Amino acid sequence: MKAVAITAGALALLALAGSAQAIEGGIDVGRDYTNLHAGLGTTTPGFALSGNWLRSDHDGSMGSLGLGYNVGLGDVLISPGVKAISTNPSDNKDGYAIAVGVGASAPITNMFNVFGQYYYSPDAFSSHIDNYQEASAGVSFQPISLVDVRVGYQYLAMNGKNGRKDNVIADGPYVGASLHF
Repeated sequence: MKAVAITAGALALLALAGSAQAIEGGIDVGRDYTNLHAGLGTTTPGFALSGNWLRSDHDGSMGSLGLGYNVGLGDVLISPGVKAISTNPSDNKDGYAIAVGVGASAPITNMFNVFGQYYYSPDAFSSHIDNYQEASAGVSFQPISLVDVRVGYQYLAMNGKNGRKDNVIADGPYVGASLHF
């Protein structure tokens, strides 16, 4: 039943993001974590669909499916959104969270951009965790239109509930690359 609900949700989000044209996928690698991500319409104004799977070497993993709406304000792209997150902390029960947040990106030059995002889920919108927080920021370099190379900092934490241990899935610098189609 859970797989059917996730598939139906993904298809509905894909239908909403039908006007999006750019597809991207990539990987970010930090000292103790790896993040695989993909998106549809994440770099253009309009609806955007995104997903990722992040695994820590020590504190578990998480996966998410997100829907956002990118608003272009001149050269700056503001991206409010919502994510459905499946949590798998190493010292707590598996669960879920519904997080809301915002991202932004702005060009410095034709090839360099700065970006950042923050998502949060309180106890009321999560299961088996007290709250969920995700933040990242960095600089990207796009030498050609198909390739994006990034350096940044990522923080992702699931605070334990009922006295259970907090799990920090990511906390540190990373390097990454993406392909855009």
